Amino acid sequence: MCGIFGIFGHPEAANMTYLGLYALQHRGQEGAGIVSSDGRNLYSHKDTGLVADIFTADVIERLPGFAAIGHVRYSTTGESLIQNVQPIMVNYARGGMAVAHNGNLVNAATVRERLERRGSIFQSDTDTEIIVHLIARSRASSLVDRIVEALREVRGAFSLVFLTETRMVGVRDPYGFRPLILGYLKGAHILASETCALDLIGAEFVRELEPGELVLIDREGIRSFKPFEEVPHTPCIFEFIYFARPDSFIFGRNVYEVRKDLGRSLAEEHPADADMVIPVPDSGVPAAIGYSQTLGLSYEMGLIRSHYVGRTFIEPKQSIRHFGVKLKLNPVKDLLKGKRIVVVDDSIVRGTTSRKIVSMLKRGGAREVHMRIASPPTCYPCFYGIDTPTRCELIASSHSIDEIARYLGTDSLGYLSIEGLMDAVGEGTYCKACFDGSYPVPFERSQEGDQMALFR
Repeated sequence: MCGIFGIFGHPEAANMTYLGLYALQHRGQEGAGIVSSDGRNLYSHKDTGLVADIFTADVIERLPGFAAIGHVRYSTTGESLIQNVQPIMVNYARGGMAVAHNGNLVNAATVRERLERRGSIFQSDTDTEIIVHLIARSRASSLVDRIVEALREVRGAFSLVFLTETRMVGVRDPYGFRPLILGYLKGAHILASETCALDLIGAEFVRELEPGELVLIDREGIRSFKPFEEVPHTPCIFEFIYFARPDSFIFGRNVYEVRKDLGRSLAEEHPADADMVIPVPDSGVPAAIGYSQTLGLSYEMGLIRSHYVGRTFIEPKQSIRHFGVKLKLNPVKDLLKGKRIVVVDDSIVRGTTSRKIVSMLKRGGAREVHMRIASPPTCYPCFYGIDTPTRCELIASSHSIDEIARYLGTDSLGYLSIEGLMDAVGEGTYCKACFDGSYPVPFERSQEGDQMALFR
């Protein structure tokens, strides 16, 4: 997962992009970058860390121009190093170009090996750089044709924004795995991963790019192309469950309402005789509200989350039990004491964090802890842009629900069924390979052991 943003035709393009990335920070916290254009040159600044720390007023002043693209990084390929932070900017025979990518290419290793045999030299570990090399090698006459020719050689998930000195291009893969939306602000066209980025800057939501659609934006306006072969559309259902911000509108639905509906379906399938419902904040909140409303149970914030926890911290030399989880979450003991509680979360990956949460709640005084999960068991890794572990690390791939419940130490455990998930999401076909193992795009088998860890 990553977040991308682009704006064309605004006198404060870099500043607008900074704000857009700020709204998309939830999609990646490892690094961020912006490339701007003044019509003659491209200007770049990127670094590891958070958007607010990287882009000071002085930095924004050094990114002039009427157009800019930006990226917040969450790594699915490549380490968390400065050379892997996007947008990737290059100068080649036809001028300058920058690209920002949300997604994951499943044939990256094969294409990269072929390019290296032909003399290409790579500066990063990201699969996105492969696209840049393919474009540079293309002999097609127009920018659109070069991009299309390059993308026809790769497979997988890609929502992309490109910037040259005079044009911006947005493109979404034919399957539509990752969201990409079009906005408008006082004569400027905008591309962004989610509508929450438009809200912050007061821009108008125009529409979502269709799967397989490419848009070219320049001084003459915006033009749309559908250059790819039609395939079944399979947007990622986990965007609804976890990744997208609740106030965003993606895949034709409001994310908050979908998550409440997930909670309602969960309550119908797995009711509990309890005193109150509490969420695991923040992603479990809407589903917990839907669950509590359906069963008429009291909704309480029994776990308080610290919003000031960074990605690194210094652990005391004297061991503190469950230190990492306690940094982020703390129970409200007076509220929980002697109560039977239902705790609602969006998903379980390895189960280690959920186990610590259950233990924390019981030590906080809860008499019973019933865990409810607003998605089906995660049994398979994702290869389309979500950093899930290998299958052997996914607890649901090798344990029954009763076994997971015993491991967690919970009094009962209920997952939403796939049928309940689809009822809540509504009409449409989605990629749910992480639940059922049905992958829309074949991947290289070597990738099965290369997945990095989700929620470290």
